[in-house]
Amino acid sequence: MPRQSLGEFEQLVLLACVRLGPDAYSVPIIAEIESRTGRNASHAAVYVALKRLEKKGYVSSRLGDPIPERGGRSKRHYEVLPHSLEELRAARDALLNMWEGVETSR
Repeated sequence: MPRQSLGEFEQLVLLACVRLGPDAYSVPIIAEIESRTGRNASHAAVYVALKRLEKKGYVSSRLGDPIPERGGRSKRHYEVLPHSLEELRAARDALLNMWEGVETSR
């Protein structure tokens, strides 16, 4: 599969999915991003990123069983595909390589 770039927010969403496991869905993904980064993450932004990640082949999704508390609606669960960790590592390494030798004490 050809390498497709991962945007910063896509990386955060993908890492949240890795941490949450194969039953990750939007609400815990948002909570994970917000608690670990201090950055607000809207439902819309997370849904858009998940849709892009699925289209790029980094995650797969499935609908869960309907839940009475949600008026019978199903949650969409996301699972990180195996090669995605390699892509996350490559993105991290590229960023670290760019930081190498940069003076930050200005």
